[in-house]
Formats: sequence, C-alpha cells, structure tokens
Amino acid sequence: MSNGAPLTWRLRLYVAGQTPKSIVALANLKRLCEGHLAGRYRIEVVDLVDRPHLARRDDIVVVPTLVRQLPLPIRKIIGDLSNLERVLVGLNVQPNGHTDPVSNGSAPARRHSS
Repeated sequence: MSNGAPLTWRLRLYVAGQTPKSIVALANLKRLCEGHLAGRYRIEVVDLVDRPHLARRDDIVVVPTLVRQLPLPIRKIIGDLSNLERVLVGLNVQPNGHTDPVSNGSAPARRHSS
C-alpha cells in the first residue's frame, strides 16, 4: 500500500455445517493468522448449508475451502489447513506476513490441498 498502512488480508473459509473438518479448518486458520498475520487479517466464514448459492461466487466445489481474496492474486486452498507449511506456501505468506513482491499480482490463482 502506498500510504504505508499495513494490508489487511481478506480470507473467506467455505464450510458445510459444523463438521469435524470444518471446525479443524477454522481453528487452524485462526492459529495461522494469529501467528503470521496478527492484527492484519479478516476471516469470513461461509456456511454452505445455510447459504448454498454462495458457492458459485468463488467456484467452490469442495469444502472446506479457503479463499484468499486480498492481497491479489486470489488463491484457494482445499482441506482442513492442517499442513501449516503448505498453507503458508499456498497463501504466499512470508514470515513477516507480506506476499512475495516478485509474484504479487502476477501469478494466476493456485489451488493447493492440505
């Protein structure tokens, strides 16, 4: 950001009810965010049991799925997010919580399983 303010990461987690995988995915996401993006993230949980029509918004076919909306490019990670290293790579989170400046905005959306 040009004004020096830290970028807020926008993350959307798609789940289908309170299944064990959904609960674990949300807990893992919160732990990852607090450890690597503390104070610089916003999580939106979308329960497709209650709002199935929202699956089309991000082309969701499997749950749980995490969608990183910001920073661009959009990235998707499928699974319970238990493999921290793969999730960090999939989200392109560096130890300081920023994206890699070389690839930020230039790479296509990637899908990773965890």
